[in-house]
Amino acid sequence: MKALVVGASGGIGRALAAELGARGHEVVPLSRSENGFDITDEDSVARHLSRLGPIETVVVATGALAPEGQGPEKSLRALDAQAMARVLAVNTIGPAMVLKHALPLLPRDRRTVVAVLSARVGSIGDNATGGWYSYRASKAALNQILRSAAIELARSHPKALCVALHPGTVATPFTASFPRPGKLTPEEAAGRLLDVLDALGPAQTGGFFDSAGLPVPW
Repeated sequence: MKALVVGASGGIGRALAAELGARGHEVVPLSRSENGFDITDEDSVARHLSRLGPIETVVVATGALAPEGQGPEKSLRALDAQAMARVLAVNTIGPAMVLKHALPLLPRDRRTVVAVLSARVGSIGDNATGGWYSYRASKAALNQILRSAAIELARSHPKALCVALHPGTVATPFTASFPRPGKLTPEEAAGRLLDVLDALGPAQTGGFFDSAGLPVPW
């Protein structure tokens, strides 16, 4: 079985690629630093994916909390249109382009998995503190794209699973500026997320799940 990991040079992405390999998958890793893969450029996405054959598993592990040198907004006064567009390009539009160009690679006659790392802060129902406008909005929009993609995919790929995953707080450079006890190592997070995917079936396609396999509210 072949597995594509987008964002394979990041903390969680690298761990997911390693764990998929340990579980017997032939892993195709893609990242900007190692392959010149740019998730914000559809031509780059199309070019890299066009070189691949059939893929049974697609995992997108890219993400941006804020543009480099900036932090998530704490108030409406802090909003900047260009910064918002950058976060949406990485967190929402990029994964959507991966889904678009990965669809023709997914076999129709067997189980396939499409999983994208989202975040609990993208849950509208779970938002009790506000702030983090761009990041929250980008993940909420990503969740809607995955939900719609799952519905479309089910029509042509009845054995497919397409889900959003919340990995929890993982000890990576992405979360280094947010000290919090109990962070998972990337390896722990990767193992838990793949266990969740192994336990889910087509009936759960279009869902949003945390690293314990529990549904996250939309």
